[in-house]
Amino acid sequence: MANEEHGSILKALDAAKTQWYHIKAVVVSGMGFFTDSYDLFVISLITKLLGRIYYQVPGSSSPGSLPDNISAAVSGVAFAGTFLGQIFFGCLGDKLGRKRVYGLTLLIMTICSICSGLSLGNDPKTVMVTLCFFRFWLGFGIGGDYPLSATIMSEYANKRTRGAFIAGVFSMQGAGILAAGAVSLLVSALFERKFPSRAYALDGAASTVPQADYVWRIILMVGALPALLTYYWRMKMPETARYTALVAKNADKAASDMTKVLNVDIEASSAKHDQARVSSDEFGLFSKKFLCRHGLHLFGTASTWFLLDIAFYSQNLFQKDIFTTIGWLPPAKVMNALQELFMIAKAQTIIACCSTVPGYLFTVVFIDRIGRYWIQIIGFAMMTVFMFVLAIPYHHWTLPANRIGFVVFYSLTFFFSNFGPNATTFIVPAEIFPARLRSTCHGISAASGKAGAMVGSFGFAALVKALGMNRTLYIMGGINLAGLLITCLTIPEPKGISLEELSGETKPETIQEKIVV
Repeated sequence: MANEEHGSILKALDAAKTQWYHIKAVVVSGMGFFTDSYDLFVISLITKLLGRIYYQVPGSSSPGSLPDNISAAVSGVAFAGTFLGQIFFGCLGDKLGRKRVYGLTLLIMTICSICSGLSLGNDPKTVMVTLCFFRFWLGFGIGGDYPLSATIMSEYANKRTRGAFIAGVFSMQGAGILAAGAVSLLVSALFERKFPSRAYALDGAASTVPQADYVWRIILMVGALPALLTYYWRMKMPETARYTALVAKNADKAASDMTKVLNVDIEASSAKHDQARVSSDEFGLFSKKFLCRHGLHLFGTASTWFLLDIAFYSQNLFQKDIFTTIGWLPPAKVMNALQELFMIAKAQTIIACCSTVPGYLFTVVFIDRIGRYWIQIIGFAMMTVFMFVLAIPYHHWTLPANRIGFVVFYSLTFFFSNFGPNATTFIVPAEIFPARLRSTCHGISAASGKAGAMVGSFGFAALVKALGMNRTLYIMGGINLAGLLITCLTIPEPKGISLEELSGETKPETIQEKIVV
């Protein structure tokens, strides 16, 4: 592809065939998301173990468990950090550049993953305080990865397969969930084999061996490895041409970077041509023009992500409680601490293999065929249907003969979440806003999602306690229905359209321009 044929870096990027740099960008960005999801979801596997280790009541007929407020804090504090990190790094990504802050987020995640496993002290209060402290800052780093990874991938990709590339980055969340379960299975099985003990009903507090304190620490620290291994490659990624040319206004640098990326000679005049095509009306985020042009879009991306994450994270974080309620997991007192961890991890891994991971893969394959809008519509619709299928005949599913049916329908809600709004709410905000505000708007949308995750993590257990599992499932179904309605009214279809046309930065090409290109 010669420069004369294109006369535009942006057109060259939009028309580029899939190349090694696309795959490399997906892998490098995706490893950050692998770490994100591992760290956010692994905590749900170890909370029961933490309760047995630190909150065992001598002589009690049941194993120790985290108090409700401690459990909510341990599960949800990372979301508070993620919420702030998404807004903070989202804004920095537009002010300083995507690359300049991209490595910092990975460094924060790596350090805090390790420190989470090294939480200080032996008494419950000290351990929980330090664990929550490091998980807050872990979440802060994770938060930055959301807007930066999505924006970088959208700005590198061609318009024909852009959705699949961004979905490929996000699909590493599924791999991270699967890895969290697999690592927990492996570590708990190894320690159980080396340090066996009898069930709680037979041995009481002795069913939790002292070495179990190492188990949860090792599981948490493993999350640092993927981020650490990809830090070098992330730092070597060039700044995106769209940011360099359109926001930083550095035509020479944009041409130099894209010459290396596309393996063709590109002159600075190409970037200057792009600058001339883009509107010079650089309205701000809080301006009336932004409100008129993108206000509805930002409301749509933020509100649908908020509603989705209430349901998605409450289901993920409290799987163990749901499975215990319906009797799919054995009662805690018939297992020792490591056996309970193994069984919880096994249940999550089965769900991940059968529904979560396939949902992500379906999105990668079909998003540029079906489109973001319809995948989000179908996903919310099916999640609504399956939640009501579980809620309406709830007593039926609690009977021993019908528990497998409950798990099947429950798994389908995860499949259509991931082949649906969990993926598309991440993708769309990276496509429809102007380059100078893209990372910020994605960060705002993602932060709204994490606000929903906090509602889910802090509120789900309280809802179940106050209203019961049956009514809580009805509420989850209603939340999914609200997401469906808002999607219908606010979300555009970005499939096959350039980022500049989607954001209104340039007008669609004329016939004469297409002939020249």
